[in-house]
Amino acid sequence: MNQGQPGPLQRRGPRPLLLHLMLAGLSSMSSVAGSMSSKPGWPPSYLDLANPALAAALRELLAGAGESAAGFPAAVLAETLARDSALLAGIAAYRRHPWQRVMEDPPAIWAEGGSRLLDFGGAGRPMLFVPSLVNRATVLDLAPGQSMLRWMVGQGRRALLLDWGWPGPVERGFDLTAYVAGRLERAVAAVGEPVLLVGYCMGGLLALGATLRRPDRVAGLALLATPWDFHAGAAERGPQAAALLAMLEPAMAFGGALPIDALQTLFALLDPWGVGEKYRRFGHMDQASARAAMFVAVEDWLNDGVPLAAPVARQVLSGWYGENQPARGTWRIAGEVMDPARVAVPHFVAIPARDRIVPPESAEALARALPGATVHRPAAGHVGMVAGSGAQRALWQPLLAWGDGLNKS
Repeated sequence: MNQGQPGPLQRRGPRPLLLHLMLAGLSSMSSVAGSMSSKPGWPPSYLDLANPALAAALRELLAGAGESAAGFPAAVLAETLARDSALLAGIAAYRRHPWQRVMEDPPAIWAEGGSRLLDFGGAGRPMLFVPSLVNRATVLDLAPGQSMLRWMVGQGRRALLLDWGWPGPVERGFDLTAYVAGRLERAVAAVGEPVLLVGYCMGGLLALGATLRRPDRVAGLALLATPWDFHAGAAERGPQAAALLAMLEPAMAFGGALPIDALQTLFALLDPWGVGEKYRRFGHMDQASARAAMFVAVEDWLNDGVPLAAPVARQVLSGWYGENQPARGTWRIAGEVMDPARVAVPHFVAIPARDRIVPPESAEALARALPGATVHRPAAGHVGMVAGSGAQRALWQPLLAWGDGLNKS
């Protein structure tokens, strides 16, 4: 590559790109329009409603302008143009970054349809990790030095990962019962001995279901950033998600699954300004740094989603988010209510303090519902807790210590 020339495009994204650009444009236009009608008595009320980061920048401009509003609209326009330019530069830098994932999958000891149980090796009681259905399992085996599974093996423990795979024609007819009482339970049985079952995010709910149904196959249950009360922390999210179901039905009818970009849109709406802010920050990073490479690794994982079987999408959006079935005690697998109070094995609950995907209040409700749970609250985010630069200290070591304690008891 010639000095000063941009590198070739390596990837597309962030997905859905048009939505992120539209949100950035909306933020800019609302701020510019509001500045045109600003009057004495600053800060104007619209600043409290706009993108919080942009609002902070505009307040700095206001503070420097004193009581005169004459130059304020021009200053707002300049600020928004600079921010839009920084966003585009950050996206371009991400799409051209040379990082590529180089991890090779270990052998599978069980497979069914598109799902595989990957055995990373090691010794001792197996730790079987269960990820979400809507993202790749690779977040737990992201990059050299950033793989929870390989770290566990390096500590002398046996680690296995359930890779749900891409939903084919059979899986697109699955509901939650088919995944829990069928595929997950058969994967656990394939190990041949009781496991420490570790569920991440949505995978925690599935792992909880399998534990309640087959406690003879589970020696301990760890739930990482697992939601339970879907109306806690951000009460409006549940009804809003359920209301979108009717709009998503045509797409699900076409392919039998909720498409990746529809899922990405739902995640983006949880924090509509977050993507823009993080890409602006990325554009200012040293692109040759380990920090930049880690950003790209996580973003590649986020943008490489998996469609969600339509029956599961309906149960999640309507049953979990709309009706709040888990917290209300009405969520069932194979007709059986999934009641955390009945968990008879030792359990560990990790609730990251800076989680923007699963509000900590939602996960706290699960910790309260579990009898005698070991609760760990890492100072990390939803993804940083399992794959960030500080993940070893934040989660891996405490989780390992908990598991070792069970082995000694």
